[in-house]
Amino acid sequence: MALAVLRKTFNSLNPNDRILRSLSSYAAVATDNAEKPESNSSSSSFTFSPDQNDSTNNTNKGNAAASDDIYIKSKKPPPSTSVTMPMSFMTGSIVGKRFYKQVTTRVAEDGNGWSVMLDYRTLKTPSKRPLKCPTLRLAKAIAAEWDYQLTDGIRPFTMPLMKLACTALERVPLTRSHIISNLMTRFHQDLVFCRAPDDNELTTGVYELQVKKMDPLLKWVESEFGFKPVVYSSFFGGKQEDGLVNAVNTLLKKTNDNELAAIDALTSASHSLIISIAIFRGKLQIDEAIELIRLEEDMQVEKWGLVEGGHDLDVADLKVQIASATVFLGLTKKV
Repeated sequence: MALAVLRKTFNSLNPNDRILRSLSSYAAVATDNAEKPESNSSSSSFTFSPDQNDSTNNTNKGNAAASDDIYIKSKKPPPSTSVTMPMSFMTGSIVGKRFYKQVTTRVAEDGNGWSVMLDYRTLKTPSKRPLKCPTLRLAKAIAAEWDYQLTDGIRPFTMPLMKLACTALERVPLTRSHIISNLMTRFHQDLVFCRAPDDNELTTGVYELQVKKMDPLLKWVESEFGFKPVVYSSFFGGKQEDGLVNAVNTLLKKTNDNELAAIDALTSASHSLIISIAIFRGKLQIDEAIELIRLEEDMQVEKWGLVEGGHDLDVADLKVQIASATVFLGLTKKV
C-alpha cells in the first residue's frame, strides 16, 4: 500500500527529471525493504540508481546511465592520529591510565616548532590545539615527563613543564593584558620591598638578615630600571615610584607568551615580581631565589624547629614550582 502511494506521488511529477526518478526508485526500495524481514546481510553500502523503467531512455543515451549511479559506503573511522588532554589535566591529580608505550618527538606538521608523539598520536592541549614547542629541548623535556608516567595512571602534578607549555599556548594569548594587570597590582606589596621593624626585639634579627640578603637585589633593581625602590614596614605595603612601575610594566609587555607564563608562575610561587624578573634576567639562580623567598620562615624554623608534614612539604613544593618555571624559561630560548 505504502509503495503504491509513493509511486503515484512521484509519477505525478516531471517524468523527465532524473533526480526525481532516482528518488522514486530509492523510496520504492526502502519501502519494500521495510515491509520485509531484516536480512542477515552484513553489507553497509547504499546504492542510488535510475528506475529500471527508464531502460529505453538509457539505451538511447548509450551507457551514460551507468555513470549516473551514486554509491555511498559507510566506512569505519580511521584510528585517531592525535590525543587531546582533558581540561582536568590542568587541575586534576590523575586523569587516566597510561595508554601508550613509546614517547618521541618530531618536527611539527607545519614545520614551525616541535611536537610530542605518544606512539603514533600527536599530543594536543586541552583545547585541542597541537602542542607545538618552540625548541627541540623543550619537546624532549616534555616527552620525558610523559615517559615517566606509570601504567596505573597519568599524574599531571608530575608534569609541570607540560602544564606551563599549555598555559603559554592557551591562556596567555587570550588573557595577556589581564595577567600583566594582576602582576602590577601586586607589585607594590612585593616581598623584597617589605622590611621587618628594626625597633623590636622579636624582629631585629629578621631585619638584619633582610638587609644583608635583600639590599643587593634592591641595588640591582635600581641599576636595572633607573629608579630606587621604596622600602616599607607596613603590613599593607607601600607605593613605588611611577617611573619604576612603568619600567616594570614595559618589560612585561615586551615578553613573549612563554616568558610571561613563566614569570606569572614564578610570581605566584614567590609572591615577588622582582624575584621573578631577577630570575628571568639571570640575576638569581634557583637556590638563591628560594633562599630569599623563605628567608623569614627558615629563620623561624631554625629557632623553633621544623614541623614534619608541613614545612618540609612546603619547601619541596616551592622548589618544584621555582625550578620548573626557571627551567621552562631556559628551554624555550632559541640558541
